[in-house]
Amino acid sequence: MNSISVIVTTYNWPAALKLCLEALYMQTDSNFEIIVADDGSTTANVAMNKSVCAQSPMPVKYVHQEDQGFRASTIRNKAVVQSAGEYLIFLDGDCVVRQNFISRHRKLAVRGCFVPGNRVLISQSFTENVINHSIALYKKNALDFFILSLQSKINRSLPFLTLPLGKLRLLAPKKWQKAMTCNLAMWRDDFLRVNGFDELFEGWGFEDSDLVIRLIHAGIKRKEGRFSVPVLHLWHSQNNRNNQDLNYQRLLKRLHQQDFIFAEKGLSQYLAH
Repeated sequence: MNSISVIVTTYNWPAALKLCLEALYMQTDSNFEIIVADDGSTTANVAMNKSVCAQSPMPVKYVHQEDQGFRASTIRNKAVVQSAGEYLIFLDGDCVVRQNFISRHRKLAVRGCFVPGNRVLISQSFTENVINHSIALYKKNALDFFILSLQSKINRSLPFLTLPLGKLRLLAPKKWQKAMTCNLAMWRDDFLRVNGFDELFEGWGFEDSDLVIRLIHAGIKRKEGRFSVPVLHLWHSQNNRNNQDLNYQRLLKRLHQQDFIFAEKGLSQYLAH
């Protein structure tokens, strides 16, 4: 596998996106491109974002859509259309990765599988400190994170242990829970096969679970990424969750429709026929 596209979702938080992108710029494996998927940031924030993108040592594309509420599914689909990688890694713009993030994901990639990583939550006060002082979290090691957890600056340090789990990573091939697009990888062909994200999922909640469930229905198996590719998630207030119940009911219905694979309103609308 040669080409990787990292799809980074953002919305009106340039300070967080800067930290996210700077960590990607410092990867030990630099053979990838970045697609920034902007779900409606203001003109001023777009300008700040693009100034950081201009510093990138690897190719960057910027895809922006008008602000019509939380439409992460839509902007991610649009970003994938603009990408060139045969392997996709979805990452949120409020997450910071370590320097081996890409290389570890590349090693985990195997045909017929998607790979969800996990996340470590940063406290509100430490998030403010990281942003205000431009703390390079990507440089920290496992011992540093253990100390940060003792200080309650992060919620846990165990994910930073690197364990060679081997076949244990394949023990739950049909588990869809806790697979989130803040840290999720899959083959482009598999993403196309299920027609990407379903844009019927508007507002916060479960668009990532729906994608994973359809991948599983299509025969794509889960390969666990924990103890290999954690991300650090900056604190922020909760998103508006008015559509959460509606999205969850749609998700439950699809969970039991084993033949439901192709998103109703997905990637195909942007592809030439």
